[in-house]
Order: sequence, then C-alpha cells, then structure tokens
Amino acid sequence: MSPPCYTSALLLVFVALAVAGAEQSEERSCDVVGDESSESQMERALLKKLEPLSHMRFNVTVEKGKTENYVYHFRVCREVNSTSHDFGGLVQTDRQNGKTTVIGRINETQVFNGSDWIMLIYKGGDSYGRHCSGEKRRAVIMISCKRGVTASSFSIISEEREKEQECFYLFEMDSSVACPAENSHLSVGSILLITFVSLIAVYIIGGFLYQRLIVGAKGMEQIPHFAFWQDLGNLVADGCDFVCRSKPRNAPAAYRGVGDDQLGEESEERDDHLLPM
Repeated sequence: MSPPCYTSALLLVFVALAVAGAEQSEERSCDVVGDESSESQMERALLKKLEPLSHMRFNVTVEKGKTENYVYHFRVCREVNSTSHDFGGLVQTDRQNGKTTVIGRINETQVFNGSDWIMLIYKGGDSYGRHCSGEKRRAVIMISCKRGVTASSFSIISEEREKEQECFYLFEMDSSVACPAENSHLSVGSILLITFVSLIAVYIIGGFLYQRLIVGAKGMEQIPHFAFWQDLGNLVADGCDFVCRSKPRNAPAAYRGVGDDQLGEESEERDDHLLPM
C-alpha cells in the first residue's frame, strides 16, 4: 500500500473510532411509548420541561426488617448505568446480595401533567417472579410543584404487587419544573398608573432643568409653572375652606372672650349697698 493510501486509511479508522466513541458517550434520553409520529406536542413539551433534572441522580433506601433492604436509583430521562445499556431509568439494588433489578426503562416512557404536577412513568422493567402474573415492572414518579427548589424529597410511597395486573412502584419528589408559569402581565390600571407617574417625573425633572439652566431661575422659581401651581393651591385651599367649614362666616363665636369691651360692662344687679358706708 502506497504511503498516501496508508495515511488515508489511518485517518478513516481514527474518524470511525471517534464517531463510535461519541455515540457511546452520548447518553440516551426518554423515548415515549409508541411510534415517533404518534408523540404529541404536549409530551415533547413536558420532556423538554424535565431537561433541567436530567443531570441529577436520586437515591432512596428502604429497609423492612431483615428481609428487605433496597436502594432505589433514579434519573430523569437518563440511564442510571449508561455502561450497561439496559435503558434502566429506575433501578433497585438489593443491599444484601448486590442484585440489581430494573423497575422501569426510559425507552418505554409515558408522561402527562396537571395544573401543578407532572407524572413520569417508566414501563418495561424486569418481570415479576411470583407476583402480578409475572408481568413487567413499572415505575410511577409523581413530581409535585415546589417553587424555589430544583429537586428534593425523592421517596418511595408504596409498591402495589398484590394485584393480578397493572402493578407498579409509586415514587414522589418535589421540583419547581412542575410549577405553572407565573403570570407576570400587568393590569390596565397598573400600566396607566406607571405611565402617569412617568409623565409626572419627566415634567418635574425636565421643567426644573429648563428653569434652572435656560431661564436662570433660583429658589422656588425653579419649579415649572410655579405661579400656576401657587394659584391652584390657593384656590384649592379656598374651596376646601368653603366646603368644609361647619358654620357661616358671620356666625358669632361659640365662646366669649375677656376683651376690653367686656371688662367695661356693668352687671344688671349691683351689690354696692352691701359695702360698708
């Protein structure tokens, strides 16, 4: 083989290895049950909404006496162990013997939501033995809204395996991704109030600068249209005095003072005859 051909072959080998390595390192994500054409826009939107949780791992330990001691490993739309290539999104590990059981797989995902929760279901887990007619296991994860928290409180609620069919493991967790979008739209009244306050601020600041820099006013004269506002204030004060006064202007006072005119008055009954002569 000539040197140029040998070099080209090596380059092709390296490119093929790089592509294969990239495919192996890329983690698989959730695949909704059914054909891709049957996936609804709602399901795709919900899976997109759950993306912030995909890099996180969740574990919970359950111990019941000496017979059951398990650890449940969970990831949102990612494999718990990507090297095993088993699509296991929720896996049970027996702490006594190290045996692992896939409860649900991400390649058989169902997802739907309510006003403040998202239900994520992994189907296609390992088959039951003596329970549930040997059907495949299924994991149901209820994600409830909790604002300000990316993810917390992952726990197992129950395992339903006494039925003949439709058995499942039920888990729950809190996350802000399940919360509805907050309505940040302003009301018409708020918009009008903001506009009014903004115009007043522009009027006062702009008028002040004009009076000071262009006209050269000083002191209170720097207030725009100072004379107008002064007259308006006087008119308002007069109107308030006229409306709010509780008695006519010419009504006599309710009390008598001790003025000089009163000191000069003489009483109708004089007591001069009681004085000694």
